[in-house]
Amino acid sequence: MRILITGATGFIGSHLAERLAADGHLVIGLDSFTDYYAPALKEGNARILAEKGINILRLDLAQDALDEAAQNADVIFHLAAQPGLSPLPFATYIRNNLIATQRLLEAARQNKNLRLFANISTSSVYGADAQGPETSEPRPTSDYGVTKLAAEQLAMAYHRTGKLPACSFRLFSVYGPRERPDKMYPKLIRALLTDSPFPLFAGSEKHLRSYTFVGDVARGLANAISQMETCAGEIFNMGNDTAITTGQAIEIVENIVGKKVKLEHLPPRPGDQSATHANIAKARRLLGFAPSTSPQEGLRKTVEWAKAEWEGELRTKK
Repeated sequence: MRILITGATGFIGSHLAERLAADGHLVIGLDSFTDYYAPALKEGNARILAEKGINILRLDLAQDALDEAAQNADVIFHLAAQPGLSPLPFATYIRNNLIATQRLLEAARQNKNLRLFANISTSSVYGADAQGPETSEPRPTSDYGVTKLAAEQLAMAYHRTGKLPACSFRLFSVYGPRERPDKMYPKLIRALLTDSPFPLFAGSEKHLRSYTFVGDVARGLANAISQMETCAGEIFNMGNDTAITTGQAIEIVENIVGKKVKLEHLPPRPGDQSATHANIAKARRLLGFAPSTSPQEGLRKTVEWAKAEWEGELRTKK
């Protein structure tokens, strides 16, 4: 099957691309290589994918012509987005989450052979408390959550009006190798390996999180391809249904590395979620989704990756 993945050189996108290529699909990646975070990391991911025969198109969804990229795909996985809770202009979230999605949907609807448009959304659409089923009222508390909800509903509107078959997956706190440097685990691991302070937002150590290993997410999304008729028109939570607090997560990483981290206490972060606990009953029932990686196992793999990836850099700092 011919599959287009947007945001393919990003964290989750690169893992999904590898998974689908290993499953025998012809995978085409699309990425704009923005400078929002570590362009070198994305370039490295692109090289990894190229070695596995995955071609990457360098296109900006919000401004470049997309018809050719979308016209031959059987399935489109739309992961490209403006992430994070950083104080970016609201217009940036509108451009990269909503306008980009609308332009991709318009290009995709011209493809009469498209079998599924899989929009990748986030638990942030639920707001501060993300613990209920997909029918829970969305109450986002951040620009990111607001625009991702709008993009999701736009994709579902295209499905409801018969323009193309679409579904959406709301992902919960995905972590693992290649994660963005601005996320908690890369910051924590780097702080431990370099004896640097780790910034901790007030109260966040008590936040409940469904930390979900990226390999489980890639497997779950890949399995959806064999159940496209079931997916079409549906929204699914996808995460680990075993939740731990951020404080517990920090302790797990400390135990893996073998030292305690130095904490730099910061004021509360606006828009942060107080609790996410993925209710995946629907995905289990309809898609057979079954995350199997424990936080201990997933974080050990993440620490091992970080040590190998940063080996030269860490050596020069000693």
